[in-house]
Amino acid sequence: MAEVLLFHHVQGLTPGVIALADELRAAGHTVHTPDLFDGHTFDSIEDGFGYAKQVGFEALGERADRAAEELPTALVYAGISFGVMSAQRLAQTRAGARGAVLLESFVPPSEFGTGWPAGVPAQVHGMDADPFFALEGDIDAARAFVAEVEDAELFVYPGDQHLFTDSSLPSYDAEATALVTQRVLDLLGQDPHVGG
Repeated sequence: MAEVLLFHHVQGLTPGVIALADELRAAGHTVHTPDLFDGHTFDSIEDGFGYAKQVGFEALGERADRAAEELPTALVYAGISFGVMSAQRLAQTRAGARGAVLLESFVPPSEFGTGWPAGVPAQVHGMDADPFFALEGDIDAARAFVAEVEDAELFVYPGDQHLFTDSSLPSYDAEATALVTQRVLDLLGQDPHVGG
């Protein structure tokens, strides 16, 4: 079974993030869900982003690093939207990564000063008309990524919702999330390396 470190989105560690983690736990995986916002959750992306700016992106990155340091190195790093930054950075820069699950966001690997590590499988998931993922360039970066990296996959879902995998938000899409969950479980179970 895999050990997963899942970073929440900019609205905080919501019940929907916990529910997604619980889906993976129900399949026998260990999932850690650190709260980088110290218990704060927000009703809007704008409010959450304002809080993140107030705390400081560097400080939040340091909190993510500390969460990882307390765990074994053989982790699958996962993130939802804002949480992708920490998940992707750690998957690329912390030795021992077993995989990456990047939900609703993606940045070119060069942003973290290194290429994608060999042998680390990755999945990128997002909606085809999401104003953030599709219209701000993430989907294009993800397409270039999967064209270059053998173990990388991009899954695109019809819709225009951001944070569609969070069952506690109005943007939730149950059908798309069920597909995401199944594909993530396939990744976690397909390779003995991923499961440790």
